[in-house]
Parts: sequence; structure tokens; C-alpha cells
Amino acid sequence: MKRTALAFVITLVCLTGFAQKKKQNNNEQPATPAPAQQPAGLDAKVSGYQKFPGYFEFYYDEKQDKIFLLIDKLDTEFLYVESITAAIGSNDLGIDRNQLGNERVVKFVKRGPKVLLIQPNYFYRAISDNAAERKAVEDSFAQSVLWGFTSTAEENGRVLVDATDFFFQDAHDVIGTLRSSQQGTYAIDKSRCALYMPRTKNFPQNTEFEATLTFTSNQPQGLLIRSVTPTPGAITIRAHYSFVQLPDGDYKPRVFDPRAGYFPMSYYDFASPFNEPVQKRFITRHRLKKKDPSAAVSEAVEPIIYYVDPGAPEVVRKALIEGAMWWNQAYEAAGYKNAFQVQVLPADADPMDVRYNTITWVHRSTRGWSYGSSVTDPRTGEIIKGHVSLGSLRDRQDFLIAEGLLAPYEEGKPVSKDMENLAIARLKQLSAHEVGHTLGISHAYSSSAENLASVMDYPHPNVNIVDGKIDVSHPYDDKIGAFDKVMVAYGYQDFPQGTDEKKALNDIIQNSLKAGYTFLSDQDGRPQGGAHPFTHLWDNGADPSDELLRVLDVRRLALRNFGERNIPVGTPMAMLEEVFVPMYFFHRYQVEAAVKMVGGVNYRYALRGDGQPVADLLTPQQELKAIEALLKSVEPSALTLPESLLKIIPPRPLGYQRHQELIKLKTQLTFDPIAAAETASDMTFSLLFHPARANRLFEHHSRDARLPSLGSVIDKVMSATVKSSPKQGYEGAVQMATANAVFTNLSKLALSKDAAVQTKAIAQLKLTQLQQWIAPRVASTADEEWKAFYSYLNDAIGKMKADPEKAVQESPLAAPPGMPIGTDDMNYCGFEPENR
Repeated sequence: MKRTALAFVITLVCLTGFAQKKKQNNNEQPATPAPAQQPAGLDAKVSGYQKFPGYFEFYYDEKQDKIFLLIDKLDTEFLYVESITAAIGSNDLGIDRNQLGNERVVKFVKRGPKVLLIQPNYFYRAISDNAAERKAVEDSFAQSVLWGFTSTAEENGRVLVDATDFFFQDAHDVIGTLRSSQQGTYAIDKSRCALYMPRTKNFPQNTEFEATLTFTSNQPQGLLIRSVTPTPGAITIRAHYSFVQLPDGDYKPRVFDPRAGYFPMSYYDFASPFNEPVQKRFITRHRLKKKDPSAAVSEAVEPIIYYVDPGAPEVVRKALIEGAMWWNQAYEAAGYKNAFQVQVLPADADPMDVRYNTITWVHRSTRGWSYGSSVTDPRTGEIIKGHVSLGSLRDRQDFLIAEGLLAPYEEGKPVSKDMENLAIARLKQLSAHEVGHTLGISHAYSSSAENLASVMDYPHPNVNIVDGKIDVSHPYDDKIGAFDKVMVAYGYQDFPQGTDEKKALNDIIQNSLKAGYTFLSDQDGRPQGGAHPFTHLWDNGADPSDELLRVLDVRRLALRNFGERNIPVGTPMAMLEEVFVPMYFFHRYQVEAAVKMVGGVNYRYALRGDGQPVADLLTPQQELKAIEALLKSVEPSALTLPESLLKIIPPRPLGYQRHQELIKLKTQLTFDPIAAAETASDMTFSLLFHPARANRLFEHHSRDARLPSLGSVIDKVMSATVKSSPKQGYEGAVQMATANAVFTNLSKLALSKDAAVQTKAIAQLKLTQLQQWIAPRVASTADEEWKAFYSYLNDAIGKMKADPEKAVQESPLAAPPGMPIGTDDMNYCGFEPENR
């Protein structure tokens, strides 16, 4: 799974937006007219400039800081890729070091004195021998002119242009990112821009340019940009531009199957017969062939090699290499020998050079997403460059989790190596996961329910209780998964000549289904109102409800042991809160998993005749079991903390400001255990009363009366929370906080525009019934605090019923980030986010 995105291959929507075309089907090109003669010849124009021979020859004039590009391949398509090499360093903004942007197939076309950089529209084509048919489609859809150059000299069909301004543009849309994130209005100041020649290079098949860009603003507004720049009114980064020769026509696209686990690329072929789909779909993958396809095991003609960032610390670098190398297990299972390799990036290699698949170690101000991106040929889906970006705070976050679980700092005793081992184990898994995306493989979120069948799931650390103590000796898997081997076999198997490839590929999937492996991805695992019972992020276990109860046991023990030993001697006591947060919310993702059993639907990406479940409702027992487990997560005993713990978390000292990873407060400075309980309760009830889930509960009960109804679920929640026997003191205060979370989320459901009318009717009825239950207790309750709380709820329900449009819905305080900090929606377009 932020800044993609940054981080699926350059991904789903973006990849499908630029589909490809076989070389032999390219449109016929008009003959290039004879160039007009310039007063000064080409040689005279570049005399005294530094010459860079290569794919696109260019010249550098150091006195003017200008690049003159020699265009000798007019009307010839090539790949243009832009990226960011020196970045801003904020997860929330998501403009990271070595971040890939879009790749585009483009060509230079001369029009009078101008040379246009044109991007053809490969999403719409006609795969036909009929030139007129191809032309009809080409003229029916828009192309894009990305830049216009003016000729400064011409000779023998070659054109020289001043390309400097092209490299001083905001191709990565940094300005738009800053504006949309409310950091201020910025513009490029060309007086503060310059070409960056150390990384401006030329090679036989690719030409690389880099520029220092400065974005200025008179009124920088955002706290984010102020936190990571020395002068927020002047943001200086570096942008990289690659012109790359397109691959030859020997690559054979492989058909997309939604069950196989790959990212799709697609295009519309208007030459398709009426009895065939007009939209063609293929997978994205590297080119890989066996030297001997008929052999059971063969070396590759050209292996896939990944290069690890030498800037990563040695212990990290070793873990990244080991984790990435897991994929060779899958290629070996597909009959390859040493077809997948991992090495350290050579000192003289540039990580942005498209000839190198890279694993980059990226630093940001706080923990954030990691990405597996790719440069892909938009014509065919062939991956040209795999590009992994791993956040450097990943290992520190896992170390923090281990500190919370183990309370390891006991005076006079050595610190356990288990913390370091947990962090390193996660780095290996993270490296394998992100590399998997750059091989063309999507998230496989049902795999955690199938004995860790794929590293393409988001894993939660496997924590156990052994002899009354927390055990983290095997926190993550240490190898490739069984379904990973299936995916590699589907995408990369090189079949012997004469093989019926369509049947062979289907056999790979059918055998996987018989072995009990399934595939479901982001569209099923990410939505908060999702319905699949076994497709979740950061979960474990075959049964989500059982696993939630087990995780609650681990959490209970970790909190019982929590104290001074969770931080090193000499650390400010206030820093206990950093370690406490991931322990208090340790169950959050298993709650998300268990809640999908309520109103759940067991389905697959089924094809007609493949024998998979299509859309089966769950049993009443499964749903009721999940509801009971969820209610365990909001019991006062689960949310209250011992007094001994509350007495050792003081306000923050000077130099240690509060930040977004800490619990939100209503007490301004002091730790707020009641707000923490309300936040934890809200996590459960906001999911349980999600409009989509509530709508399904009503629908499913109408189809099968044995299944729990929406009304019965609400009644169970009310009985366990608002209507439970009131307790006194701190435990009573937590009861009130939980009850308020129930009321708030039920009120939101009753007023939600996304709720069906039947759902809203039931929610409003239950609120009316609650008001009728509360009213007599306002008068009869002796305890003043409970009398006040009942009175508050009674008045709040009355106000909501009297004027729903003006009803103020005060949400409980949001939980600190669980997943990495930043926006995670770019995994659908451009990047694949990962991390926890």
C-alpha cells in the first residue's frame, strides 16, 4: 500500500491511462521535410560548448547555464520519465527523495520553426493493418503537446533547440501539491534555478538531465512546510528528466486475469471484432525468458537484478538484500536458476537511471509509507525499471512496538535482542513486499487468513503469550509465500514452444484454487465499510473474531506490565506516552478485521465455471461471534488503566513538544485516559455503525431472517454500553465515554446521506427508544454525575429529533496514526504505500 503513492507499480489507474502498442502497428509517419537552412551552421552554434554524445546528443554552455538538445530522431517515439531526486522530506506532503513521476511515450515533431514534444494517446487504438482505420481512431481522441521548442540551428535533418526552460518546469506538480495541502501559493523562480550537471549524463540508450528548482512564496502558510524547510518562502529541490529508448518488439504481453494477483494495463482496440471485448487487458511484468524454455530448470537470458541503496546503514542494507532475495525462491519454483538477483548499487551508477532496478532508503521527518513503483512501457505493460522507496523510520517504529510489548529496560540487566530482531524481521518483509509491487504484483490481502500465503499482504507482528510472558521470537515470516509462487508462475513462466498458453495459465490458477489460495486486493481490504470476512490490512489468523480475542489478551498483558521499564534509564518519563500509544491501540486493525464479519459477504474474483464462491452470506453464528468479540474491545476493563501507570506519565517537558503520534487530549497538558477510552470506543463503533455495513445488515436480514438484524445489533450494543449498570469513579467515567461514542455514531448513522431510508428509520427509532429509557433515570438516578450524563444524552437526542439539519455531531477525538503518516489513497494511482 501516501506519495504513491508516495508506491502499486506506477499503478492501476495511471498504468491503464497509458496503454501500449506493438512496434509493427505504429502509425505510418510522414516524410520529414528538408530542414530550413539557418544563417549559422550547427557546428558554429555549439562551438565552445561541452559536448555530451549519447542517445540524444546535447551540449552544455556553462557561461549561460543552458542545455542545447540535438534532435536527430524526429517522429521517433521514446519514453519520457520525470522524477524528484532531492526532495522536501514531509510524509504528509509526500514529495520524497528519488520519487518517480509519470512515464510517457512521446516524440519530437517539427512544425515550421517549432519542434513539439507530443504524447500520443495509447489508451485508444486500432490494432489493424488498415492505415485509414488506425488514423480514424488517432484523430478521434486528443493527444497532448507537452512542450514547444524553437529551432536555433538545423542541418541535415537534425535540429538544435535550447531545452533549458523545459528542465526548469514543474513537471512533478510540486506547486499543485503545496497548494492542495494548504501550504501556500508557490511559483518557480527561474533566477534561483540551475542545471545540476553532476547528474546530467548521456548513455547509448538513455539521456539523463537534472535541475535545481526553487519554489518561492511571499506568504507560506502551512505548518508542514515550515517544519521541514530552513526558509519556507524558498523551497529548493532537484528534478530529474529521462529520455529513454523504448524496448524492442520482442516482448509478448500476457493476458490479465483478476485471480492472478497482477496490476492490469489496458487499452481500447476499436479494430476488435464485435464478438470480442473492445477493452484489452494485460498484466505488467518484467521481460524474462529462459535460455532453454523446454528445460525443467534454466538460467534466464537476462536476469532481473535489483540494486540496494548504499546509503542505507549496513545492518539495514543486509536486511533489505535478504528480504528482496526471497523472490528468487518463487522464480526457482517456476524453473529459473539465478533469474532474480540483488546487489549493492555500484558507486558510479545513478539510481534514477532506468537501466537499474533500485531499492532506495528514504528519509522523512516522521514515519511514512514505502512504495514499490515502476517505469512501465505504456504500449505493452513491460516493466522497464523497478523502483522501491523505503521509509527509514520503518525499523524505528517496529523497535518502538517491541519496547511496548517487552518492557525490556531493567537496571543491571542487558537489553534483549528481541527488539532489534523484530525490527530487522519487518525490514526483510517490507523489502520483499515492495519489490513484489515492482515485479507487477498487487496487494493480496486475503493471504493472512491462509497461513501467510503471500508477502503481498500487510502483516501485523505475530505476538504470542508463552508461559505467561509475551513472546516475539517469530514476529514475521522469513520466506516467500505459497501464493507468491503462484503469481510468479503466472506472470513469468516461459512455456515451451507449442504450449497452449491460455490453458496453461488457467491451470496455474485452478491448481492454486484447489490448494485453497485466494486473491483479493485493495478495493476489498481498504474500505472502512468493507464486507469481505477474510480480506484485511494488518491482521492475522484464519478467524478474525478468534484472533481479536487473542490480540486483546496480548494487549491486556502488555498494559499490565507497562511502566518505567518501557523506556531506557535517563529518558524523560513523558516519553512513556510514545511507547504507550501503540500498546493501547494494539488491537485496532484486528477490530477492523472482525467487524467485516458483521454484514459480511464471502466472495471472490470468480470467473464463470471456476468453482469459486461468488457472493455467499455468512452464517448467523459467524456474525454473532464477531459482535461479541467487538464488544469485548470496549468493556471498561479493556479501556481503563491502573493508577500506577497514570501516575508516571507527566506533561511534556521543555524541548519535547506534543505531536500527532500521541493521544489527543481534552485536558490540555496532562495525559487524558478518559479521552483515550472514548477514542478507542469510537474506533469500534464508527466501524460497526458504518452506513454501508448497517445497510447490509438490514438487507441480509430481509433475505435470511436467521441473520442478525440492524435493530438487534444496536440493541446488543446498547445493552453492553449505555444501558449497562453504571459504575462509579474512573470506571464509570470510561463507561460514559464509551456510551457517548455509541450515541455519536448512532446519531451519525441516523442522519447519514449514505444510509438507506430503512437504515435511518431503524437508527432513529433506536434513539427514540433510548430517550424513553433515559428519561425516567434523569429523575431517579441519585448519583449526580450519572444524572448529568443521562440528562445530556436526553437533551442531545431531543435536539437531534427537533432539528436534524442543525444537529451538532461532536466526534470523539481521533486516534493517533496507526498506518504510516501521510495520504494513502495514491496507491490507486501512481504509488504503492506500505508500512504500518
